[in-house]
Amino acid sequence: MAEVVSPVPGAGRREPGEVGRTRGPPVADPGAALSPQGEIIEGCRLPVLRRNQDNEDEWPLAEILSVKDISGRKLFYVHYIDFNKRLDEWVTHERLDLKKIQFPKKEAKTPTKNGLPGSRPGSPEREVKRKVEVVSPATPVPSETAPASVFPQNGSARRAVAAQPGRKRKSNCLGTDEDSQDSSDGIPSAPRMTGSLVSDRSHDDIVTRMKNIECIELGRHRLKPWYFSPYPQELTALPVLYLCEFCLKYGRSLKCLQRHLTKCDLRHPPGNEIYRKGTISFFEIDGRKNKSYSQNLCLLAKCFLDHKTLYYDTDPFLFYVMTEYDCKGFHIVGYFSKEKESTEDYNVACILTLPPYQRRGYGKLLIEFSYELSKVEGKTGTPEKPLSDLGLLSYRSYWSQTILEILMGLKSESGERPQITINEISEITSIKKEDVISTLQYLNLINYYKGQYILTLSEDIVDGHERAMLKRLLRIDSKCLHFTPKDWSKRGKW
Repeated sequence: MAEVVSPVPGAGRREPGEVGRTRGPPVADPGAALSPQGEIIEGCRLPVLRRNQDNEDEWPLAEILSVKDISGRKLFYVHYIDFNKRLDEWVTHERLDLKKIQFPKKEAKTPTKNGLPGSRPGSPEREVKRKVEVVSPATPVPSETAPASVFPQNGSARRAVAAQPGRKRKSNCLGTDEDSQDSSDGIPSAPRMTGSLVSDRSHDDIVTRMKNIECIELGRHRLKPWYFSPYPQELTALPVLYLCEFCLKYGRSLKCLQRHLTKCDLRHPPGNEIYRKGTISFFEIDGRKNKSYSQNLCLLAKCFLDHKTLYYDTDPFLFYVMTEYDCKGFHIVGYFSKEKESTEDYNVACILTLPPYQRRGYGKLLIEFSYELSKVEGKTGTPEKPLSDLGLLSYRSYWSQTILEILMGLKSESGERPQITINEISEITSIKKEDVISTLQYLNLINYYKGQYILTLSEDIVDGHERAMLKRLLRIDSKCLHFTPKDWSKRGKW
């Protein structure tokens, strides 16, 4: 995602130990850049000082979403334009560059996009970027049933795939916002907006655009939420929201939590344990039978998922919770949900690894587990769109590693080149054919050679894949999975 930065002369690092004072642009007299009413108002845009990942000062353009006064000191809630919403924060007056302030336009009507409400009246018009990527008829997508043969050339293995003339790569017509991804090729351009907790953005008002929970204590971890979550309003003003890590019930104080723990007899998520290897376990939870736990799980997950809208009707969903075991019990690491019946072959609705466990391989483990369930069900699956930015990265990485593992494991028989089709890759991995094709295109493996479309595995790709697999220590062992799929279509009630 591109970062929009307003370069300001003289901007630099803070001195060691310097607090609340920057060496950036001099702050203008507040009265020189205020509204006619004499105050900075919601909807204004201006550069705001923040620290980037390299711990350097920068001044990206930001929009002021809210203003509050605490003991005579004003704080401003800002959203950094073209940055993820999880970076939104409250800032003080000293971090604002009032010399470059942009006041809201004075349109009386709320602009609309595709019939949905857009920015609220008075806010600057937001740009909606659209990235359309279409392959011309001269470069069709490889056939799903044509065999791919392997032969060496210039030190690299090339897998030939016959083309199906006249087919186009599907175009991506999804608008992108703060947290949306550029849909990979082969993904339908207009995902449905009903069912599995997909947010249609029609209720994306000023309230839901702002984080409302300051901090969550879950077991031994304190989590800082990224997004809005509809917890009861009386709890949003608390400095810390306390959750029971086993039943996920929330309380207003540590004393309430301690009193609850004396009565809570759960030491693992409710439902059936369907997988255990080492300290890792997976529990299957029915959204109808365990409604309270499922609703509390959705409330917690919404703190870290922007694209999903919370519905309290959890009956149509199954929740698969991954836990890590120690002497105190089974501690939640992450989860994914899926519809009991999906007409679009979705095998994941929402998926989340909690922040304390991210970047440790648990995300890929959740994804791998979802495809293991699809293998037992005898189906191919795909995650529901749109994915978050982190979700897209995880899925692309998983698809790439899984498909390369198949291609590199091909053996020649009787001296002939090994062959494989797109359909066979899909059947082996349970990855939907569109995702297989989009991954091959994303990796730039498809080439045209002597009248055929072939897949080229260069030494760089092979070396990179081998290095990545050495780091991937957590894997699902299908022998440890005890899962019997149910035919929900034959049941009168879930």
